[in-house]
Amino acid sequence: MQTKTKTKKWVLFRHKVITCLAYLVLYPWTKLKYHIDIQPAKELKKRQCVVLMNHQTAFDQFFVSIAAFPRPQYFVASEDLFNLGFLSKLLRWAVAPIPIKKQTTDIQAVKTCIKVAREGGSIALAPEGNRTFSGLPCHSNPAITGLVKKLGLPVVIFRIEGGYGIHPRWSDVCRKGKMKAYVSRIIEPEEFADLSKEELYDLLQKELFVDETQNGQEFHHKRLAEYLERAMYVCPWCGLAEFHSEGDIITCKSCSRQIRYLPNQRLQGIGCDFPFPYMAQWYRYQEDYVNRLDTHAHIENPLYQDTVMLSLVEPYKRKVVLEKSVRLALYGNRLQMGQRTLFFSDCSVITVLGKNKLNIYHADGLFQVKGDSRFNALKYMNIFYRHKNQMAGEGTFLGI
Repeated sequence: MQTKTKTKKWVLFRHKVITCLAYLVLYPWTKLKYHIDIQPAKELKKRQCVVLMNHQTAFDQFFVSIAAFPRPQYFVASEDLFNLGFLSKLLRWAVAPIPIKKQTTDIQAVKTCIKVAREGGSIALAPEGNRTFSGLPCHSNPAITGLVKKLGLPVVIFRIEGGYGIHPRWSDVCRKGKMKAYVSRIIEPEEFADLSKEELYDLLQKELFVDETQNGQEFHHKRLAEYLERAMYVCPWCGLAEFHSEGDIITCKSCSRQIRYLPNQRLQGIGCDFPFPYMAQWYRYQEDYVNRLDTHAHIENPLYQDTVMLSLVEPYKRKVVLEKSVRLALYGNRLQMGQRTLFFSDCSVITVLGKNKLNIYHADGLFQVKGDSRFNALKYMNIFYRHKNQMAGEGTFLGI
């Protein structure tokens, strides 16, 4: 007689216990570090739901899980979180996050979400999949609408405001200021059942939109501009350039013009008129500049060069360091890493992780590049997508 194999459950009682214990430690630490006002969603105590949040800080998931919601949330998390050896195993055991490949439509992640929902679990994710570099929301994968419709659960919109001012993605320091996080709306299944995917996508985009340049607050620190070069590489006077930051000032290495980052998040030229009042406008100009770039004109000489550490990633298992220090060169159609040449035509996805890491999904495997504290990974991803769009003859999406 054939016996059925018992399916391993994803939703477990211990996740609720661990969430309660984590609250006791992490909630006071979160209040101290981020000065955040988190409004608990007590009305959702007994309701299963899908939580959709905008993404501003590295701690956003904790704002949801330890303070706002009285039941465990199963977070959809970047696969890089699952390549950390023992720590990854501990996270899987303690809170069971759902792994997903960034910038892709990951069918396995969708299946896992459905499994969690069938077991009575609630799911939380940031449709952007990326923390903002500019203060404006990043691109959201339209596939989120298909997932929402498949699950058929109430959609809880969780807004985070002030996070970019407190801790921009490109910075290592938290500034003194205030932020808040709260449930702004609950969209019931019957509200979106008859909406098309396009209509639902537009609705979610509208509800999750947060413009951090217009919050009227001030955020104070001695090093307001430090590591801004992780995000910016186009100078309005020089074009493609490199920058160096110190304190509240960032300097273009080519023309030596300087910009000061003010506590109210405005940008101010020093001895010159800087054309962009906020990071969002400068960042948009940078994207527009890259979208006009002819990558075919840059295949002989490198656009940029950096010294990095190169690793080979075994997805959901581990990372193996291939070279601790190798010269990385960016061309219009390829990456050169020592003796390795990775043509963009052989790459499916290039994505930025955290502040200074780059994942390269290549025919030969998944490579990860990590630079020093001032490394700008963004430019490598942007140029890759610009080349991809140019070859296709359409598109302006630059990877984030």
